[in-house]
Amino acid sequence: MKKLQKKLRRLVGTAITDFNMIEEGDRVMACLSGGKDSFAMLDILLLLKKIAPVNFDVIAVNMDQKQPGFPAHILPEYLDRLGIEYHVVEKDTYSIVKSVIPEGKTTCGLCSRLRRGTLYGFAEHIGATKIALGHHKDDIVETLFLNLFHGGRLKAMPPKLRADDGRNMIIRPLAYCRESDIERYAKQKGYPIIPCNLCGSQENLQRQNIKAMLQGWDKEHPGRVDTIFTALQKVSPSQLADQNIFDFINLSIDRTVPLANNPKHNDGMKIHTVTVVD
Repeated sequence: MKKLQKKLRRLVGTAITDFNMIEEGDRVMACLSGGKDSFAMLDILLLLKKIAPVNFDVIAVNMDQKQPGFPAHILPEYLDRLGIEYHVVEKDTYSIVKSVIPEGKTTCGLCSRLRRGTLYGFAEHIGATKIALGHHKDDIVETLFLNLFHGGRLKAMPPKLRADDGRNMIIRPLAYCRESDIERYAKQKGYPIIPCNLCGSQENLQRQNIKAMLQGWDKEHPGRVDTIFTALQKVSPSQLADQNIFDFINLSIDRTVPLANNPKHNDGMKIHTVTVVD
């Protein structure tokens, strides 16, 4: 337990430092869904709060979407035991989703948008300066392939993001953590996990297919997911084809640059001149 906790704490601390996620005086709203990832994120943030070189507050927030059978007592009881500030935001997005999405269709997209909008507004209400979400490294890589395969875009989920309205800052402290480590940690901690049953048992969701693909790759080639994530941090715009981020139109050669700046140029080259006579 201690070894795994230390590993996760180190990875979260590194991500926070690399992306300047948390600053002096921040009020971090930790979004708690009841899943293993958000439980672990809250746990690690509270641990770091005690030893971090900056002072910040952590406020846990759960959104009760009025799903039938949702055990509304579990999270308040858990958070009461922690003795921290928390809020439960009640909004019936369940009825909205079920009235709009046809039976059997994926509800995750609309559910996520409704939940996000509500939480953004609540963050301003309580004066939160950062909104912490429990997405981990596997989630980020999965999102990359979802956008690649189904959206035709080279896009993932950044560890730190300013919302489109410019009024909120999203952070993902678990960005460097693998899901397998979080799962083991959650089992050891015995979190009162609440499964999301809004979308039922939609086993063929696109994300599940991507997850299975990546797990297969990682099993056959250990470290494959880590390598893909590293690629997200080493982007070469000139080697892609997006004219919005690289100026291909005005690209030109410059032979005024001294050859000394390019030591491989003409290195060991032998020149043979051939004269062609008509």
